[in-house]
Amino acid sequence: MTDPLVRRTDHVLRPDPRRVVTLLFLPGQERLTVGASRASTVLDRVLGLADDDVERALGQALRAFGTRHRDLEGTFERRFLMIAHRLAEPRALSRSRRLLAGAYFSQEYALESAALFNPSMVAHPDQSDLPDGATRFVMSVRSVGEGHISSIGFRTGVVDARSSVRFDEPRRPLAQGEPVPLSYSRAQFVRQLGLRAEDDNAAGAFVLAGLPETFDRPALDRAIATLRAQSLTRGYAAVAIERLEAVAASHYCLEFPARSALDERVILPTAPGESHGLEDLRLARFTGVDGSVSYRGTYTAYDGVNVAPAMLETADFRTFRSQLLSGSAAHDKGMALFPREVGGRLLALSRWDRESTSLAESSDGSHWEVRTGLQQPRRPWEIIQVGNCGPPLETPAGWLVLTHGVGPVRQYGIGAMLLDLTDPSIVLGSLAEPLLTPRDDERDGYVPNVVYSCGAMIHGGTLVLPYGCSDSVIRVALVDLDRLLAELVAQ
Repeated sequence: MTDPLVRRTDHVLRPDPRRVVTLLFLPGQERLTVGASRASTVLDRVLGLADDDVERALGQALRAFGTRHRDLEGTFERRFLMIAHRLAEPRALSRSRRLLAGAYFSQEYALESAALFNPSMVAHPDQSDLPDGATRFVMSVRSVGEGHISSIGFRTGVVDARSSVRFDEPRRPLAQGEPVPLSYSRAQFVRQLGLRAEDDNAAGAFVLAGLPETFDRPALDRAIATLRAQSLTRGYAAVAIERLEAVAASHYCLEFPARSALDERVILPTAPGESHGLEDLRLARFTGVDGSVSYRGTYTAYDGVNVAPAMLETADFRTFRSQLLSGSAAHDKGMALFPREVGGRLLALSRWDRESTSLAESSDGSHWEVRTGLQQPRRPWEIIQVGNCGPPLETPAGWLVLTHGVGPVRQYGIGAMLLDLTDPSIVLGSLAEPLLTPRDDERDGYVPNVVYSCGAMIHGGTLVLPYGCSDSVIRVALVDLDRLLAELVAQ
């Protein structure tokens, strides 16, 4: 009896509401931070408490929440500093009263209270102390909490020599990254602003002309101050300043505590353009021409109205840099990076037109132009749209691309196509039928009738395919790689 091409495992990773972080809480502005602030009123009440009541309330808060978070006292102190400007003499307050005030301006947020789905898997940077034939992996996950806000979390585990998958128990408390200074590229600003000398961005061009090719935030602030001082004779100065600030805010760098474990780290919305979520990270283990290894992943930045492709990059899963992407290919959702240069160019898959898959190229990794179309929706199970289900995977037969298609009743299926290794614009084959469609026990969830992945990992002769089910939970399928490639070549 022949083994099946695709074998589902018994794994079901469910959202864990115990995975919480602390966020700023603004009384009176709970509804999307719109409303009349009650900050001063709350602070007045804290000032009116007796010393004994302050000590008692602070002690209760630290005992109740201290084990659920890292450095809770430090968090309370930072929250107090954010609203201390409303007090005439904030330094006159005792430390306990400051911490208690900070506690009233803090709230817990459960990252996974609604859903956990759309995983992406790559080999872990640490492959030490493993038995022969085993691979340690990192799997990014899309976590959804209150308000349908998406963030990025991580899970780890090992695939053994027999392709059995074991997930590590995720640890708590969670760790949030702290912003660190970064440098900007003038070329990126020019492209993202769409600068032309004759349009209303001319004032922006004036700012950038006074900056070197790479610059930091203080240098940008000084250049903007120069423009502001000349705003009377610089047309559209206010508009230019707003756009420059927006581009700067779309680039950031986060660093996590050295003592935090990888699966404790979470990336929450940071830039204004992702205020409602970082969606569907597609991780690729990228090898540079010099042999260096980094981890790059495209994701969808969502501000509640607009979506835009962005890229996250890290060498160690401790320090992450994010940037918004530009160019004709950087539209809509679902970009996926090739794991190395091909023909001296950086390549990616793009769904810029919202319904088909194209090949895109870049010289710097931030600006992407459409090169050619690869796949259009034509089969019954993909008539509505097609796209990728993660970065291309290099095999001797060609670039293996997991695809997705949307068919009747908005059912998602996962398929595959094969691209030529030296010229990925050539499609060698694609599956006529999907590898995976929702099974009966996978149909129900936040968004019914969906199976979807953001990236699989090759382990020997097995394709380890983690996938989201109906935007609710994560499961795993194992695919016979040689048989899949044979089917694609035969197409």
